[in-house]
Amino acid sequence: MSGKTSTHYRTCNLCEAMCGVEVEIDGDEVVSIRGDEQDVFSRGHVCPKATALKDLYEDPDRLKQPVRRVGNRWEPISWDEAFEEVVDRVQQIQEEHGRDAVGVYLGNPNAHNFGTLVFGPPFLRTLGSKNRFSATSCDQLPLMLASYFMFGHQLLFPVPDVDRTDFMMLIGANPLASNGSIMAAPGIKKRLEAIGKRGGKVVVVDPRRCETARVANEHVFIQPGTDALFLLGMLHEVCAAGIDLGRISGSVKNVDRILELAKAYPPEESEAITGVAAMTVKRLARELRAAPKGVLYGRVGACTQEFGGLCMWLINVLNAVTGNLDEPGGSMFSSPAIDVRGTVGGFGAGRGSYGRWKSRVRGFPEFGGELPASVMAEEMLTEGEGRIRAMITLAGNPVLSTPNGSQVDQGYASLDYAVSIDFFINETSRHANIILPPVSPIQRSHYDLALYLTAVRNVTKYSSAPFALKDGELDDWQILTELTCRLAARRHGKLSKQYLTARATQVAGPERVLDLGLRLGAYGKRLNPLGTGLSLGKLRKNPHGIDLGPMQSTLPEALPEKHGPVDLAPDLFVEDLGRLRARFLGAASTASDGQLLLIGRRQLRSNNSWMHNSKRLMKGKSRCTVMINPDDADRLGVKSGDMVTLSSRVGKVEAPAEVTGDMMAGVVSLPHGFGHGRDGVQLSVATDHPGVSINDLTDEQHIDLLSGNAAFSGLPVTLRTTAQVAAAE
Repeated sequence: MSGKTSTHYRTCNLCEAMCGVEVEIDGDEVVSIRGDEQDVFSRGHVCPKATALKDLYEDPDRLKQPVRRVGNRWEPISWDEAFEEVVDRVQQIQEEHGRDAVGVYLGNPNAHNFGTLVFGPPFLRTLGSKNRFSATSCDQLPLMLASYFMFGHQLLFPVPDVDRTDFMMLIGANPLASNGSIMAAPGIKKRLEAIGKRGGKVVVVDPRRCETARVANEHVFIQPGTDALFLLGMLHEVCAAGIDLGRISGSVKNVDRILELAKAYPPEESEAITGVAAMTVKRLARELRAAPKGVLYGRVGACTQEFGGLCMWLINVLNAVTGNLDEPGGSMFSSPAIDVRGTVGGFGAGRGSYGRWKSRVRGFPEFGGELPASVMAEEMLTEGEGRIRAMITLAGNPVLSTPNGSQVDQGYASLDYAVSIDFFINETSRHANIILPPVSPIQRSHYDLALYLTAVRNVTKYSSAPFALKDGELDDWQILTELTCRLAARRHGKLSKQYLTARATQVAGPERVLDLGLRLGAYGKRLNPLGTGLSLGKLRKNPHGIDLGPMQSTLPEALPEKHGPVDLAPDLFVEDLGRLRARFLGAASTASDGQLLLIGRRQLRSNNSWMHNSKRLMKGKSRCTVMINPDDADRLGVKSGDMVTLSSRVGKVEAPAEVTGDMMAGVVSLPHGFGHGRDGVQLSVATDHPGVSINDLTDEQHIDLLSGNAAFSGLPVTLRTTAQVAAAE
């Protein structure tokens, strides 16, 4: 250390909260990371994950140059050699077997990376494969489907105006662990507590009394997978008492259709199925209607179930018919500095699409140019024309994060060729022929192009790179643009429009693109030419960010002209109600005799599998436990600490039990992201805390048929003590 430190301000990109951090740097060394008290959005709040930015940067397991797999070992190679081999093999496979023979999987971290968001799409277009998959269909796809059909754009996300609401109901959401999801809200605990302090109320509906439920005014247990019936009961009560569309009444259609279908779902019909008493549903509906400002918010637990699409549609409908859609304190739409929902400056992400093509084996429709991740493995393993023979994986670990991870593992092992753009040799990248490692997150400049769409307040901030990259170090955008250029040259020649456009984009780089986007945006210098508008230069002068104010009512102006008014009852969703009734009508439980229902859980220090290689995040007692209700534990002869075996249709895992009254009877929980015990993984800390993967239990056949989203929640499993299993064998 030189003793001469400097302070760098940036945004933490390890979750969706976008907390500002203050990074103390000495030369190339990160000395410390703490919350930035002057950040306009987070005001000093930071969670334990922020320190992992330093750990990722210093991690001795992080790859610093490309490597090629030779048998069971890895050998370093040059960037030029790596690029040439990748392009050669991709081109060869696509020439022999068609463009779709090369699949792509995009992981969650891409949403936090300006470079991959801007320079990834040109690469995907050049590659030209319809076999595209991402974490979207293991997460928020139902929300995007509802936005597409109701509001006309897949990225018109309704965001809870948590800072101004008087009544907030959270369904399948645990923001105290996630820091908010499709609701960027740093310091969410204080924001929720403030609702109560101003005389409001927070209600959490969840099969587990999660961290957020413990600070809420009320927690309601619900049987996993039945949230749509609960919401229909709420809708029945609201509509029976009379709806209030408020200011947007002239900008919606199919109101009468909603009023009619709501009549068919009195809460008395579903209380034995959901486990929520009809009187509770009625009371909550009255409280929502009576609140001056109220909002319903559903997230991962509501999305990742058999009827996730219906859940997200009904949440939007309830917000609308109670007069809380697009109103302060209700469910609103952000107005970001760069709005990718438009087309200004070439940033348009497209309204979305549905059903333009289908998966080869099971015939699931694409959404937004992607197929469901649940079908990815079968597309690799099922022989015949159109089989995926190669995969390019960008910042993802689908072996641990997609359904039936063991099958995904087999699928990757079966490939003719695989490439991972990743800085770790993890459970998925260990199958790659070549790994192309980008720099760590803290080494690159940063701007939250995607996540400002979900912010509870309109803000904007740019983080410059804290130090220059060394020779041989490349950012994600540089890897992607070089692959794009070389592939375009191979296919079209160096004088082609495709190649010249790719090279021009590469030369421009992210900062020029960002500056253009800011200038052309709603707050930019294009509209404020006298120097008051936004530009990259202005953001550089404001390292703590710029506050653009609270969310404003934007309907009907925000609706795409091609779509027309808000559609409260799209045919696709109304028709899916028949599937819901067929699944549950007359049923007393969603589990078979002797079975429990499995749900996942998010943990504050364990947002994704790739954070498990940080000692400070993994320290303490094991968190990969099977949570089980005391009554179920007594019935099954289980005590805390006992090793238990969970079995499903696709596999079984063994983990210690944690008996807790926080679990609903009949439900067990296992956390997401573990399972680091597979051969070939080179993550020294993670493999010392391997845990087991919940996705070795989740079933690729267990899917929301409406949206194609993985249905992780509500999976039937059998639990026995390991001693019982051994005795039976």
